[in-house]
Amino acid sequence: MRAMVLEEQPGRLALRDLPVPEPGPGQVLMRVSTCGVCRTDLHIVDGELTKPGLPLVPGHQIVGTVEEFGPGTGAGDSGRRFAKGDRIGVPWLGWTDGHCHFCRQGRENLCENARFTGYDIDGGYAEYAVADERFCFPLPGEIDDEHVAPLLCAGMIGYRALTIAGDGERLGLYGFGSSAHILCQIAASEGRRVFAFTRPGDLDGQAFARSLGAEWAGGSDEQPPEPLDAAIVFAPVGSLMVDALKVSDRGARIVSAGIHMSDIPSFPYELLWEERSLHSVANLTRQDGTELLELAARHQVEPMVETMPLEDANTALDAIRSGASEGSTVLSV
Repeated sequence: MRAMVLEEQPGRLALRDLPVPEPGPGQVLMRVSTCGVCRTDLHIVDGELTKPGLPLVPGHQIVGTVEEFGPGTGAGDSGRRFAKGDRIGVPWLGWTDGHCHFCRQGRENLCENARFTGYDIDGGYAEYAVADERFCFPLPGEIDDEHVAPLLCAGMIGYRALTIAGDGERLGLYGFGSSAHILCQIAASEGRRVFAFTRPGDLDGQAFARSLGAEWAGGSDEQPPEPLDAAIVFAPVGSLMVDALKVSDRGARIVSAGIHMSDIPSFPYELLWEERSLHSVANLTRQDGTELLELAARHQVEPMVETMPLEDANTALDAIRSGASEGSTVLSV
């Protein structure tokens, strides 16, 4: 099978011909149709996430159809979730042990021994992939392969960040990329007032945000017309956490939605006082994914997608690195 492979960090992906993987116990083999390109993939390629299983096939927003079953899955097994030919999605969270302190509390996203798709487990930048069927999602039929792929991480991690941010009406989104442009549609559909912050001077990005329901859009160096009840920071820039605090109202929650971020600079306590708080988001739970997919179908969320062939994965990552990517990028396999 064709696959884009990371062989060293930092590095570039190389097109390789690999054997089709065999599904192990509890796994399914899927024929990949599309795979979303995520900033987390870029952090892995650039060596900012330092412990991948090299050589590695990245990609954790995988859409495809079930081809084969490993032992313990498939026709005739009472615990079977899918049938051959079913359309499924595979997210970042690829496996948990089910018995650690956090799993027992229902917080599988914090599992001490978790394994992640496209990091510990080969991912979807390939024609075939294997995945634990317990961590795969049935996909809404009304959303096609290209548009559902970004929901499997950009959508799901944005949704988890939104639940942590709380029910505040005035929501700030810092960094208007793949995740924020999905979350903006959901938040606006729920009646929230969205204030979008882009790179200073990015007028096209600001117009894009307004077209998706943002009430106001400006540069991250600008002050919104009203203080924020909550803010989610998608850009991996620590100073934006402080910027968001500066324009937040009493009791506001500021949430970092990234897996990697530059250092947060020191700031005076008065910015945090009056019950403002800083939070991070780690991974997702399967319940998060199920709820997000239902919400996206109900609100007719439509990611803006640029589709590229598998062989152009490096070009797609370069666009995210430079900030040239608008919306979501999806590899067509």
